[in-house]
Amino acid sequence: MDKDNRPGGKKPYSPKPRGTDGRKPSGKPGDRKPYGKPANKATGQRFGRPAGKPYGRPANPAKKTAPDPNAPSSLSRKVALQIFQDVVRKDAYAALSLDDRMKDVNLSQLDKRFCASIVYRTLENLIRIDYVLGFFLSDADNLEPTVRDILRISVCQLLFHDRIPENAIVDEAVKLTRGAGLEGLTGLTNAVLRSVIRGKDEIKWPAKEEGAKYLSIMYSVPLWLAERLMEAYGPETAEQICSFRSDSHYTTIRPNLSRLDDAAFEKLLEKKVWEVEKGKAAHAWRVKLASEIARDADYLAGNFSIQGESSMMAAQAVGVKMGMQVLDCCAAPGGKTAYLAETMNGTGRVYAWDVHEHRVTLIRAMARRLRLENVRPVMRDAAALKEDLVSTMDAVLLDAPCSGLGVMDNKPDIKYRATPESVKELTALQARLLDTCCRYVKRNGVLVYSTCSVLPEENGEQIQRFLSAHPEFALSPLPETIGEEFRNHYTETGLQLLPHRDHVEGFFIARLKRVK
Repeated sequence: MDKDNRPGGKKPYSPKPRGTDGRKPSGKPGDRKPYGKPANKATGQRFGRPAGKPYGRPANPAKKTAPDPNAPSSLSRKVALQIFQDVVRKDAYAALSLDDRMKDVNLSQLDKRFCASIVYRTLENLIRIDYVLGFFLSDADNLEPTVRDILRISVCQLLFHDRIPENAIVDEAVKLTRGAGLEGLTGLTNAVLRSVIRGKDEIKWPAKEEGAKYLSIMYSVPLWLAERLMEAYGPETAEQICSFRSDSHYTTIRPNLSRLDDAAFEKLLEKKVWEVEKGKAAHAWRVKLASEIARDADYLAGNFSIQGESSMMAAQAVGVKMGMQVLDCCAAPGGKTAYLAETMNGTGRVYAWDVHEHRVTLIRAMARRLRLENVRPVMRDAAALKEDLVSTMDAVLLDAPCSGLGVMDNKPDIKYRATPESVKELTALQARLLDTCCRYVKRNGVLVYSTCSVLPEENGEQIQRFLSAHPEFALSPLPETIGEEFRNHYTETGLQLLPHRDHVEGFFIARLKRVK
């Protein structure tokens, strides 16, 4: 973790002073008292229990406490630790690791939800959690890596899972430490967590006046990103972007537009046991309480797709008509390709490119499921010009590779992957893709550029550079299929969607028309 986020000058955890033999000082030099009550002169025993009697009170079966059926299992925490370590140690994606790990264990639905909650909440709040550990330990960064990760997911539970008993969190952390073969560090795990329990109300947090440092630690965004957002949006909006956490988790779906209109799809949804509400984008529905929706019979039959609302609007921005020739340059996994092909009702062609074969396989599978005969998936590097396609396309959609920082609420691991260096590399790639793919557009044709980022250098600044270099293109209005509440934010460089304001994924969309 970025050392800029660690507190300075914090004292390490240490117990209260004790005598040289580990006992509390008696107050008289050299006068030590034994623990417990004096020994019984007749029996030689302490604590006042009769000889031959076991220590402690006899068990009372009638008062034995039954285990809480709603308490999460030790296994759920073990799997959460494994997934968290996949992300922070092996650079895995949280969602993919979660899916892979869940296949190998038998967890109840309650445990699965708890496991996912630990992983995502720890990632959402990781910098803040590390700040807490740094408050109680002067060398938290140098802890044995597994112990550090156990402490991280445990501090997350102490701070952000208020329904779990604190003692249970500590006990389970000690079990994890022991189970990792680190018996000698169980005492450290126990001591640190109990220090957090006792002292969490005394933690000195950064003041709001500290600007980027405050945003970084309180909302767990890298310091460089907090600084960049403040520069781009100002302190108030930057804090809203950093602090946004959706309070209603749902999956967005839409009908297969070549089979069902909105009314027919709504009737289909009435037969489900899901909690459903209409989304903000055209043809979008938000679904809650749907487990493993991708295994639903209607999904498998191709009656609907899972797609984010901002992604839908990027496809809507193209404004396709029947019979058009359309190129989706970076198409995988194929949601926008499908939207375009369905809107044309099987006519024309949608050429779907991706640079990786396994991702092209995903597009082919999507086209088969939805029975889209007008989709042509191809493995191709969109940055390399294909001369025979120059000026042949009615429309080109470039959903460019980007930092993904517009969806860090849903994918919190993304904010730790992005760096100033990686963003610089991405903006250079985006510029090459724009300069190459624009050449496929016919005169009076459309080029749509989109990203799932909130950084101006990937979005509006990229469009400004492009228009300066390509006077044959001009910014074009968004079609009315995109709601007015969104179109009202369209500027001379495009539409920046912000999760806290628009309540959809953070996205950028610019519609350009070739006028020469």
